[in-house]
Amino acid sequence: MPEDYYATLGLSQSATPEEIQQAYRQLARKYHPDLNPDDASAKEKFQQVQVAFDVLNDEKKRDMYDRYGSAYESVGAGGEGPAGWQSGGADINLGDLFGGGGGGFSDLFKQFGQQGRRQRQRSAPARGTDLEHALTVPFTTAVSGGEAQIAIRRGDGRSETIQVKVPAGISSGKKIRLRGQGEPGLQGGPAGDILIKILVAPHPFFSRQGKRLDVCVPITLSEAVEGAKIDVPSPHGTIALTIPPATSSGSKLRVKGQGVHDSNGNPGDLYAEVQIVLPLHLEEEDREQLGRIARKYAGDPRADLRW
Repeated sequence: MPEDYYATLGLSQSATPEEIQQAYRQLARKYHPDLNPDDASAKEKFQQVQVAFDVLNDEKKRDMYDRYGSAYESVGAGGEGPAGWQSGGADINLGDLFGGGGGGFSDLFKQFGQQGRRQRQRSAPARGTDLEHALTVPFTTAVSGGEAQIAIRRGDGRSETIQVKVPAGISSGKKIRLRGQGEPGLQGGPAGDILIKILVAPHPFFSRQGKRLDVCVPITLSEAVEGAKIDVPSPHGTIALTIPPATSSGSKLRVKGQGVHDSNGNPGDLYAEVQIVLPLHLEEEDREQLGRIARKYAGDPRADLRW
């Protein structure tokens, strides 16, 4: 049965763009393959969510989907073909040729010459049409590079799957051009290109600003008080992050060169924001002891807070 993209995202057809984006972020985190390594169906559900979001997040695609359902692509791809070729020869009036006032055979040859030039112009080689598609890739693929597949629908209704090389460091909104893989040219002209707009799926823990990576790192109360060395994942492998003693929640620790590398290999930095996680069940005696310590070092942490 045709897939219901609204049902895939758990939404009604009247959902706002903000509700669509919110539902997508929640489901992308829920079914992210990295968070469900033992669930074979998670990857498939994750891809279904991405496909539904790709359509409903695009105003034009959503409008076509609302009109025609899952068959909207074939409707939109049909379009009108090139205009029908018509005989471009000038209208010839025999009375003008052989009657008075006409130019005789000299006019006839002139008209045939004009007709021939118009035919040659119509049959001149022409470049093929470019095809434009959007492709949503995982956050990790956009940062580290990799390969992805995209289904391309041709103007004649045929569909084919193309392997796309995703360069490391590509950001959302950038386009990849596949030269010569668009629609074939006319009369021996060159083929068009395929232009693929990259959309980057959100990551459950990491975010990105250009070459900068940000990640929230949970730490224990003892690690915050005493200091520690902890392991933190990064695109370039696990790194050892030093937590200084007496580190507060919200502190950001900079790790040089562990962010996103651009197309020239220039690295950005990684910023780890620590978040202190208190034990779930503190005994009364422990709470009292922590309270005594806090009162001993009394201060107003909100002294500089302003509206």
